[in-house]
Amino acid sequence: MDNETTLANSSSTVTTSEGGGSKERDEALAKVNQDRAYSHIRAWEENEKAKAFNKFQRLLSKINSWENTKKATAESKLRKAEEKLEKKRAKYVEKMKNRVAEVHRQAEEMRAGAEARKGEDILHVEEMASAHRAFGHLPKKFLCFEA
Repeated sequence: MDNETTLANSSSTVTTSEGGGSKERDEALAKVNQDRAYSHIRAWEENEKAKAFNKFQRLLSKINSWENTKKATAESKLRKAEEKLEKKRAKYVEKMKNRVAEVHRQAEEMRAGAEARKGEDILHVEEMASAHRAFGHLPKKFLCFEA
């Protein structure tokens, strides 16, 4: 070996000489060991941070999955309820249209009955007028005068 020994360090190069080299070498080795320990600590820290991040990502994925499932279930129930209400509405609309048609039919029957009654009344008046003419009698009531 040469008079100088060079130890490589991550941050600098340490040079020692034979005279009093033991103490400097021990200090250099302690520095190297300390740097190695710090390096291991940094690697452990990065590893733990990565684990925490991955755990967080998995948790987010579970939450999103849960949310999507619950949303899909709620939307499905909403669609079913809307379909049920739409069927109920259509049934009610049909019922009301039938009721309107029934009222219209009854009104037509009433109109036809009123028309028939009017025809009967006119025929009766004409018969009475004919009888009054035949016998020459005046009707007992004429407007508001009584004969």
